[in-house]
Amino acid sequence: MKKILIAVDDTKGTKNAFNVCNNVCSCIRPESVILLYVEQFEGRSLMTDMLPVSELSTLKDVLEGTDYKGALDKKADAILNYYKNSLEEKGVTGIKTIRKMGIPAEEILNTAKDEGADMIIIGSRGKRVSHVFMGSVSREVANRSEIPVLLVK
Repeated sequence: MKKILIAVDDTKGTKNAFNVCNNVCSCIRPESVILLYVEQFEGRSLMTDMLPVSELSTLKDVLEGTDYKGALDKKADAILNYYKNSLEEKGVTGIKTIRKMGIPAEEILNTAKDEGADMIIIGSRGKRVSHVFMGSVSREVANRSEIPVLLVK
């Protein structure tokens, strides 16, 4: 495995996945690690989950340069830097951080393809009733990915 993409956020699932990732990275020693954070609108609503890609793109354009987008970027950068520093402390090199905004599963899969990743590591948020109705990001990534996915509970 030359490139590993790790999807990160501020959840317990990511922290669990990251602990496993530290062990995986020390064993297989990838040439590069891609840390990906996908910005999402605060809160969870069916409206934002059902927005077509074209409207989501328009919304991204409207938000650019606003205080709200600045706050999202600041949060994303703090999370990415936390995980990057943690990997560097373990001796991992070749770390690239990427921040995107959009539908998480889509952005994870697209980034993995664009970056030529050999594996995706993603945390599972556990059992929630809302995921029965809306599906989970980790499940969608695992089902649609063309490369191996390590799903950590």
